[in-house]
Amino acid sequence: MSKKRSAPTHRELGDLVSQAWEARKSAYAPYSNFLVGAAVLTSHERVFSGANIENASYSISICAERVAAAKALSEGAPDIIAVAVVSSGDEPAPPCGACRQFLFEFNPHMTVVSAGTGGERRTWPLSDLLPDGFGPENLGKGDGSREKGS
Repeated sequence: MSKKRSAPTHRELGDLVSQAWEARKSAYAPYSNFLVGAAVLTSHERVFSGANIENASYSISICAERVAAAKALSEGAPDIIAVAVVSSGDEPAPPCGACRQFLFEFNPHMTVVSAGTGGERRTWPLSDLLPDGFGPENLGKGDGSREKGS
């Protein structure tokens, strides 16, 4: 198994963006036509990708970032250190507020990188996008660590 790390390399971020572009091909967005792909990188160098999935009942649509993170979590890999988000917009689009909160649960310091069709790329620490986010410690649950199998 590879060594656990806390930050992605520049090359890994580039690769993650490429995987997000590939995931975007599976987006289902017949209502907004705003196609989004995402990929998350874990501290053990595992990558999970996802695309946005819209629904006629708009409120139950799911963003690409949450699809990718849920895949990682369901495979026992909650140690996300980076997320890449790409969209059909010209400019880089950071995660929406719901995705920022969802990701914050697992690593408030993860790297967020975004790219649009215009070629520009932007990078932020998640904590800059969601300052003073709500986390497990706000519920008196410590650091959010979970027992295996719970």
